[in-house]
Amino acid sequence: MSLKQQIDTDIKNAMKAKNKEELQALRSIKSMILLAESEKGAEENLSQDAEMKLLMKAAKQRKESAETYKSNGRDELANAELLELEIIERYLPKQMSEEELSEKLKEIIQKVGASGPQDMGKVMGVATKELAGKADGKMISQLVKQILTS
Repeated sequence: MSLKQQIDTDIKNAMKAKNKEELQALRSIKSMILLAESEKGAEENLSQDAEMKLLMKAAKQRKESAETYKSNGRDELANAELLELEIIERYLPKQMSEEELSEKLKEIIQKVGASGPQDMGKVMGVATKELAGKADGKMISQLVKQILTS
């Protein structure tokens, strides 16, 4: 079942359950998918990779918005963003722990033959492709920098 079909099914279930917050978040995800499909040059149905990129982008936006709202004392808006983030994360693959990510990055560094901070670009190129959807880009960058400088 594609992400779009899954979202449609979940929207129907949320409507039946009269869950307004979940319904709003699901509709937001569906609108992002429809916008991506209607972009010039886009395929009629998005690839699984494109769907994951969309969800990752949406999750990142929700996190940043929640942080902004919290820092400005708008807890009710921050909580709404965090609820949407929680719903978006249901459709994302399980995120790797820091230990798992560190091990995987060490393998990538060895495979690429990186020896120091000057090789960070090579490592990041491979790491972001291999770990797309499984780890946050910021976390990947921090760990690569940490591993290469030690």
